[in-house]
Amino acid sequence: MTAAQLLPLIVATPLLGAALLVAAGRRLSRFAAEVLGFVFSTGAAAWAVALLVLSPSASSRAVEWMGGWRPRDGASVGIVLVGDRVGVGLAALTSVLVVAALAYSWRYFDEPPHQHAGSFPALILLFQAGMCGFVLTGDLFNAFVFFELMGVVAYALTGYRVEEARAVQGALTFGIINSLGGYTTLFGIGLLYAHTGELGLAQIGGRLDTHPHDGRPDVLVLAAFVLVLTGLLVKAAAVPFHFWLPDAHAVAPTPVCILLSGVMVELGVYGTARVYWTAFAGPGGIPGPSVQRALLTLGVLTALVGAVMCWQQRHLKRLLAFSSVSHTGLFLIGVSVLSPEGLGGTILYVLAHAGAKAALFACAGILLDRFSSVDEHELHGRARQLPLVGVLFAAGGLALAGLPPFGTGLGKAVSEEAAGWWPTCVFVAASALTGGAVLRASARIFLGWGPRPSGNLETTTGKDEEPETGGPLRRIPDTMLAVPVALMAGALAVGLVPGLWPAVGRAADAFTDHAGYTAAVLGTAETAPPPVTPAPHWTGVGVTLGLLSSALALALAWTAVRRPATDEPARWAAPLHRLQSGHLGDYVAFTLAGIALLTALLC
Repeated sequence: MTAAQLLPLIVATPLLGAALLVAAGRRLSRFAAEVLGFVFSTGAAAWAVALLVLSPSASSRAVEWMGGWRPRDGASVGIVLVGDRVGVGLAALTSVLVVAALAYSWRYFDEPPHQHAGSFPALILLFQAGMCGFVLTGDLFNAFVFFELMGVVAYALTGYRVEEARAVQGALTFGIINSLGGYTTLFGIGLLYAHTGELGLAQIGGRLDTHPHDGRPDVLVLAAFVLVLTGLLVKAAAVPFHFWLPDAHAVAPTPVCILLSGVMVELGVYGTARVYWTAFAGPGGIPGPSVQRALLTLGVLTALVGAVMCWQQRHLKRLLAFSSVSHTGLFLIGVSVLSPEGLGGTILYVLAHAGAKAALFACAGILLDRFSSVDEHELHGRARQLPLVGVLFAAGGLALAGLPPFGTGLGKAVSEEAAGWWPTCVFVAASALTGGAVLRASARIFLGWGPRPSGNLETTTGKDEEPETGGPLRRIPDTMLAVPVALMAGALAVGLVPGLWPAVGRAADAFTDHAGYTAAVLGTAETAPPPVTPAPHWTGVGVTLGLLSSALALALAWTAVRRPATDEPARWAAPLHRLQSGHLGDYVAFTLAGIALLTALLC
């Protein structure tokens, strides 16, 4: 079996597992359903890791034309899967996190009475297939299909406890806003097809390159790019497309939050980079300075708004959700550099952030199932008997702050160096606020530091939540503890394993090689290899900035803990709180405003 032949298996394996679980229905016991889900998700992870190992070099691409419909003379009508190191690496990360989510929920997750034993693992496997297909496809329309499969399953998983009104509301908000983003993407694909007659990413790029422009792209091409990008930025939860994410995370089951924040949001950033570099980076696409301006502006706005809102939260899941929004902004800033250096830093950042954020949600789930609460104030001092969970939660806060040697610190340092001095200030500020918010919650919940809060004016506190088990846990299952330990160790390993860094650098070089991607997919004449850029690595400046943001996070947390806790948001942050109204009409209006903003930035 060749490396390219492994590509369909990465997608087909979880699809087959989901089909078996649905077909078996209620005939399967809970144990058998969980075993099957675990086996098929692990199988897909094994295929993805094997493909990474079998690839001859970090710059190579495995290309598999489904049904043998290979291109002739650069023209094709087939569907293609393309496995470069970045795409396959994300498929592996996705699959590993799915395995972690299923292991975390092993024998503990309380199924609603209307669901059969295999429904939850079947949905998780479908979610895995959608995400893996999205990162591996080389066809824009099939990317949309996988995009929608991923979204539909995510809506169902968010509202999995359909008997709870808040879960239904969160899933409905998630579904409508993301469906709106999906429609814009579909319209953009239609415009591109009308203009080029192609749906493959490489073919679209090739057709656009045959009509170079003098700095001002064709209006139709610009409109298509805006519409396609809108759907991807909605999935990435970039401001002002982000309103669905905190509402969804607050009600989604913890294993689902591990996947939503750990990898699904990041796939929107990946899709943005993939579509630009493969289809629009050539002489007939969108000028680089316009793309850089748009992504940088949205990235800075997202990072700062997300960080400020994260600091204002006391509901732990919402706190972590807004930190995901903020770090999405930092990823967009890294991508906006439009260079292998910026992309390499973002890749490392995403890898480590996935481990740290998934571990933090796992810890929040433990608190929910032990104390029936995720309210920072109500949990004050109650979790002293969970020292390991407290250490993991604090470590997650330091990782979000960019403390060396966590991989988040390395990704942050490399991205800062590529972005320049003033975006570096945004990196430091956002990392300090998000990390400080997690550290503040750690000090109050696990150490009981600071005055005991009183009052209850905020409506989204996280008090009196329903545990995801049959009742509050008296003993934490070993799997629930092992998963966040392993995930946090992975976040640390990204910053400590030097052999990973050159591979990431070469993968970023290949990812940004527009001509090389087209030649590999269409089988045309090979192009010159891209210039080799220095591999990501620790620098003195990067370590210093990581220590600075971590020190600021600790100082912010210490200052907040010493003061009496308040239920009311700071007066200066009240307007941002009012924007997160929970009303769908408001969110749709902001989505439309975001499309107008994106258009203005790209013109």
